[in-house]
Amino acid sequence: MNSTYAAYDETLSTSDSLQIEPEDNSAIAGCLRAARSAQRAWRAVTIPERLRILRRFRGRLAADAESLCRSVSLPNRTPKDTIAAEILPLADACRFLERNAARILRSRRETNRNRPWWMGAVSVTTYREPRGVILIVGPRNYPLFLPGVQTLQALTAGNAVLWKPAPGGSQIALRFAQWMQEAGLPSDLLHILPEAPEAARASIRGGVDLVVLTGSSETGRLVLHQAADTLTPAVMELSGCDAVFVRDDADISLVVQALMFGLRFNGSATCIAPRRVFVARKCYSALCRSLADSASALPLLVVESRLRSRVIGLARAAIAGGARLLCGDLEAENGPNMSPIILADARPEMELLQSDIFAPVLCLVPVDDDDQALAAADKCPYALGAAVFGKRDGAENLARRLNVGCVVVNDVIVPTADPRVAFAPRRRSGFGVTRGAEGLLEMTVVKSVAARERGPRRHLEPAGPQDLRIVRSLLEISHGPTLGGRIRAAFRLAVSVVRRLQGK
Repeated sequence: MNSTYAAYDETLSTSDSLQIEPEDNSAIAGCLRAARSAQRAWRAVTIPERLRILRRFRGRLAADAESLCRSVSLPNRTPKDTIAAEILPLADACRFLERNAARILRSRRETNRNRPWWMGAVSVTTYREPRGVILIVGPRNYPLFLPGVQTLQALTAGNAVLWKPAPGGSQIALRFAQWMQEAGLPSDLLHILPEAPEAARASIRGGVDLVVLTGSSETGRLVLHQAADTLTPAVMELSGCDAVFVRDDADISLVVQALMFGLRFNGSATCIAPRRVFVARKCYSALCRSLADSASALPLLVVESRLRSRVIGLARAAIAGGARLLCGDLEAENGPNMSPIILADARPEMELLQSDIFAPVLCLVPVDDDDQALAAADKCPYALGAAVFGKRDGAENLARRLNVGCVVVNDVIVPTADPRVAFAPRRRSGFGVTRGAEGLLEMTVVKSVAARERGPRRHLEPAGPQDLRIVRSLLEISHGPTLGGRIRAAFRLAVSVVRRLQGK
């Protein structure tokens, strides 16, 4: 482990969270310089060599998963949850890169079929090149999986990484970095920054080449405001208030299972957990009854007191506006625990259905059909993900109509851990792509090389009186609407070229 990691490990042993002092900005600048220097050599390393490191790291994940679990301290989590929610999908993401990264990142020689005929012997090759140094700002709710996949993709694409963990995430980030180095990652390609927001701000001021943030919409606004000063590009995976669509041919027992899972999984602190449930009237009463019966089996969940108070306040306001409490305790505002809240007869314009809340709450809205459900869902400014329940053809047709980045059909949350799935939020939920093949490409920039292999270069010669007639004829030959017009343009072109050669 290099000196940077050692220093942070020492800090972790004496403090629950890393606090960066103003003078520590020089340390961040040093990390950035070291990362940029290391990246220059790393980009020359072949992709198969980079992937060999990932393969060794993946083996370590499998062998030492329990020790990695001890680095995660989150309420509502067990070691089994951490392995299933973070370590297993991270290992799957490694293998996906090992199998596919070389193909995804390879250069592409464009075919001559699409070359304009008048262009002559020009070849075009498109390359995907690393961006440079990427700042990855991780979230608190999934401190390993989300920034871990982004880091693996960034390194595979030839970048260096500065990883700023969320509060409480330093220990697992440091363990990740240590294992990557032990797997063969060169020093200074991956730096774990302090948890304090100033570490991210200092990195942006220092000149990183891309910011990848997973966090709240409010944090996204702050980061974008600073990134604008340096014109730093950004990928923003921000908050969600995800919709679930229950069509009239849905399996109600499956829907209930899925919604119960969404309420309890990770304490419902998941950006794509179900929040708004649009239910066809045909099955609305049956779903309400089943949810009310099943909710009694849900455990109390640990929810931070300020968030708990906010949720209860919004739920009370919704009830005052006509919603109906199916289950939940709106009086218990003391203590760390919260019972999941389910409201029926909610309306899309209620503030509770317009808010990004990381707490166990569901709001049910009856709808007449898919069109009404779509119109109601679009009233929410967040567009991260969604789920649709119903027979496959109709459900997938509705999924294609949704204005969100990722849709799960007849399930919730878990299928998005498939390493093939790209995450592309919309509207207030962010922009850019993480994970999947498209997420790997997001870690690169495009370079096109157009080479003239042979032939005349008339455009380099001094302009002549026939040039306007020549280019006008070329345009009509290539794109004229009628065959006769194109033939006449070819004749005019021949005459103009002859006259130009004659110096007229």
